[in-house]
Amino acid sequence: MKTIPDLSFEVAALARGHARVAGVDEAGRGPLCGPVVAAAVRLDPARIPEGLNDSKALSASRRESLFAALCAVADLAWAEASVAEIDEHNILRASHLAMERALAGLPGGADYALIDGNMIPRGLALPAEAVVKGDARSLSIAAASIVAKVVRDRIMVDLAQQHPGYGWERNAGYPTRDHLAALRDLGPTPHHRRSFRPVHNILYQDKSVNP
Repeated sequence: MKTIPDLSFEVAALARGHARVAGVDEAGRGPLCGPVVAAAVRLDPARIPEGLNDSKALSASRRESLFAALCAVADLAWAEASVAEIDEHNILRASHLAMERALAGLPGGADYALIDGNMIPRGLALPAEAVVKGDARSLSIAAASIVAKVVRDRIMVDLAQQHPGYGWERNAGYPTRDHLAALRDLGPTPHHRRSFRPVHNILYQDKSVNP
């Protein structure tokens, strides 16, 4: 039975005295290239866009229409962590940096955050709650998942025009068969994550790499 996101977590936080509750999620932890993008969204309970759901349960066109609706009725912000930051730290820490930045940029701010996943970013300056599979359980997190996904997909479409042949406009940088084939044939771009094994292996395939 599929879970449908609702406002239970938001209502509980409001009952504890938190007036401004934001949902936070990221997109782009799994791809081999491009930034990781996080979004923070604070919903108006009286103006929830119809059909709001986990971004993974929606088509690209539906995500785009909901993104436009959210921009019209919700307070939201998004932020990135760069490929350099992903390689310097790790993808989890970079995701958390993007989350911290998105919350810092949220219009009107927030005094409580619902974070998708099982960890709260260590640099967060406000009370927060980690919600496992939050994008399928909390409407605020679902909204953030849509914003982060749409923004990141648009970034990858732009990058695909600069670096044709990798199929980023279709695969968003994930390690699909066509992307891996292009990576082998064309080599890595400056936007590829050197710390990710498929990219690392291609970069150093002719060198001896100590375990």
